[in-house]
Amino acid sequence: MTDRLLQHRAEDGTRLVILADATTAVFLDSVATTRDLARLAIAEATTLADAARARRTNRAVDLPAELNAGRLLAAIDHPDPARLMMAGTGLTHLGSAEGRDAMHKAAASADHPTDSMRMFLEGVEGGKPRPGEQGQQPEWFYKGPGDGLKGPGEALRSPAFARDCGEEPELAGIYLIGEDGTPYRLGVALANEFSDHVTERHNYLWLAHSKLREAALGAELLLGPIPADIRGTSRIMRNGECLWRKPFLTGEDNMSHYIANLEAHHFKYAPFRRPGDIHVHFFGTATLSFSDDVQTQPGDVFEITADPFALPLRNRLEIAPAETVTVHQL
Repeated sequence: MTDRLLQHRAEDGTRLVILADATTAVFLDSVATTRDLARLAIAEATTLADAARARRTNRAVDLPAELNAGRLLAAIDHPDPARLMMAGTGLTHLGSAEGRDAMHKAAASADHPTDSMRMFLEGVEGGKPRPGEQGQQPEWFYKGPGDGLKGPGEALRSPAFARDCGEEPELAGIYLIGEDGTPYRLGVALANEFSDHVTERHNYLWLAHSKLREAALGAELLLGPIPADIRGTSRIMRNGECLWRKPFLTGEDNMSHYIANLEAHHFKYAPFRRPGDIHVHFFGTATLSFSDDVQTQPGDVFEITADPFALPLRNRLEIAPAETVTVHQL
């Protein structure tokens, strides 16, 4: 199993980083967060994995026990949530256009492909460019700042005005922008890119609204090259029983785009290369319970598992209280 980094917070608030491999999990010395370790790795001109190994201790950790106790955090965070950006790309997986296209068929003639299908097919055609070529740009969306990033065991809160509360099981790339503006991929994490599919289905121009939601990130940051074929299972639990389950595939073998192409089209924008910022970028999925007519409700638990991650990502659905916002003229 590939090396993984995890963030730990003790009951007194003290934070530490954990390095785990196939057989062991140990605390690291002299580093409190994965972001801090990444900054050290850049300064030392080494890899994140080597920087972690150089700081490993003999203090073993029982990861399942720490997860159940709520002491494992999201794989990344930032002390200033405004400096963490959540964004993503859609229609990136083989099969991902089917559900989206069905949503939008009513808005287009059956004789002509919808915009979603056109974008998907353009990705199939040009999402995996040859070296030196520029690939087709994907669909892109903004999810919000770091305030909305939740960790394992935390509730995913849907706004009261939402019309749907649906899971999206996928990988998220984790990036730190270096002091010279270089984006560094730290690794990938298991993610739930929580969305409002009913709002999106009403009108595809409302996609931007449907994506402005919280999202969840697993505890494990997978280091090194991203596996090309990742297979997992997405579940919805209700009252302790499985309401819905379905396998999902991710990794480049199951995608219409190279991940490098998705990264290139995100970081080509200069404002996304501000030194010190963290980016969490969701790579997309082809598996949704919404496509099977599942209607979630408060109290449901989303559970996402996948090799080579050892731990599940579980989050309970909650609905936030309704708010009335009034703009005041100064």
